[in-house]
Amino acid sequence: MLVTLPPMPILPSPIELVTARLPQRHRAAGGEFLRFGLVGAFGFSLDVAVVYALNPWIGLYAAGMVAYFVAASANWALNRVWTFRGRAHRAAHTQWMRFLAVNLFGFMLNRGAYSALIAAFVLPRHYPVLAVAAGAATGFLVNFLLSRRVVFG
Repeated sequence: MLVTLPPMPILPSPIELVTARLPQRHRAAGGEFLRFGLVGAFGFSLDVAVVYALNPWIGLYAAGMVAYFVAASANWALNRVWTFRGRAHRAAHTQWMRFLAVNLFGFMLNRGAYSALIAAFVLPRHYPVLAVAAGAATGFLVNFLLSRRVVFG
């Protein structure tokens, strides 16, 4: 005896549940903003991991630079396939270079805050996650707007 179950209903994603509360004209941008933030949280975790992994060998400043490049590259890839998946895409290498180029301003804000905190305070030298978090928050909105309009627009 074979039992057939009714099909499972398709449930909305948590992002769709949040953006459904926005006016219709802001839902697409709101979804992109939330996905960009989730990708950014992953990038933040990767950034911190690379800083902690490389710090003993190359120091906090060099580790911060390498970590930013690694995290930015991972963020571009995830933003390309998830955050901005419905948009037209250029060739991957061209878009990656554009992503890195337009995010230089966000990079300056991000690593400027990181470096200033490392230089000025003892606590971020012992807990670099604090400096990485401050840098990430500083560059987030600039990176979103530039990515949305210039890289994936």
